[in-house]
Amino acid sequence: MSVQHATIALLDTEPELGEGLNPQERESAGRVLTVPTRAIDPGPWSPNDGLAGVAPIVGLLIVDGIINRDLLFAGRTSTELLGAGDLLRPWDDDHQFEALPFSVTWHVHVPSRVAILDTRVAMAAGRWPPIARALGARHVRRARTLSFQRAIAQLPRVEDRVLVLLWTLAERWGRVGTQGVRLPLGLPHRTLATLVGARRPSVTTAVTGLTR
Repeated sequence: MSVQHATIALLDTEPELGEGLNPQERESAGRVLTVPTRAIDPGPWSPNDGLAGVAPIVGLLIVDGIINRDLLFAGRTSTELLGAGDLLRPWDDDHQFEALPFSVTWHVHVPSRVAILDTRVAMAAGRWPPIARALGARHVRRARTLSFQRAIAQLPRVEDRVLVLLWTLAERWGRVGTQGVRLPLGLPHRTLATLVGARRPSVTTAVTGLTR
């Protein structure tokens, strides 16, 4: 279930989008870039529902939370884990190929929120090139993350795959403490398996070995 919430000041929430603007431009863009948000409860999610008539011309930006995209093809599932700062365009990502049928589902792990980047954002990107550059960088970052995830899946030993994946996730979501780095994601072994391209029992065995 999801509900519409009040607007947010996009450049306050995502200051990186305003890098490269001079103070006057930053002030003007800040006034323009107020966008509606949508809160999402944990569980299955349909990105196209609950937009309340607002057209996400640029896309959906995850403000906070953790969401995964599962792609089922030929009986196997691959997973992409997404979080704050990731820019989504599900209507483009999930374009079907007749010769290679697949299905895509989305799942929200914790209470999350997305910003709907509408026409105002598209116009602002045209007026202030640094904003367009920053939005484009989000797509590149997501593509590079997927590329590295594919490289992890090529490691021969599942235990190595899991260990490298955990350090990769810790780089983004980890919290440094006195006893090491804590990764407060609570991902089930099934999700870890689809992230590294392995079977769940193999991942459970790997995690047990790493724990020892």
